[in-house]
Amino acid sequence: MELFEEIAAAREGRGDPGRLLGEFRRAAVLVPVVDGGLRSGNVSGIRWIYAFTDESALARFAHARGSGDAEWEYLSILGARLLDAVIPSLDGPTGIAVNVADEDGSMMFPPVSGIVPDSVAVDLAAGRGEVAP
Repeated sequence: MELFEEIAAAREGRGDPGRLLGEFRRAAVLVPVVDGGLRSGNVSGIRWIYAFTDESALARFAHARGSGDAEWEYLSILGARLLDAVIPSLDGPTGIAVNVADEDGSMMFPPVSGIVPDSVAVDLAAGRGEVAP
């Protein structure tokens, strides 16, 4: 299955979390770039990098943000690279928000063990002597 199909299965309650994460790791996702960095939002102290399964999903997000038909710069990157290399290089807890403009097709990959490297997982922060957000 492709990533968007795994997301749909998970949202319908028939998905497999391991298969969903595996598909995300293998998928090339589109991440909008703004001012030389990855476009993201912050909710309750967690940074969420926006990622999209295709250009249509990215366009829906841009339109929802009031950008109309303006083109957005983006990069294509493997989900595994986002999780294993990009997130550990950033300051503070960071997760991935996929297709956030699609009410029935979005999925969040939070910064917890089993998704991001243990060194940056918020649920393991106390074991590292840190305060979790």
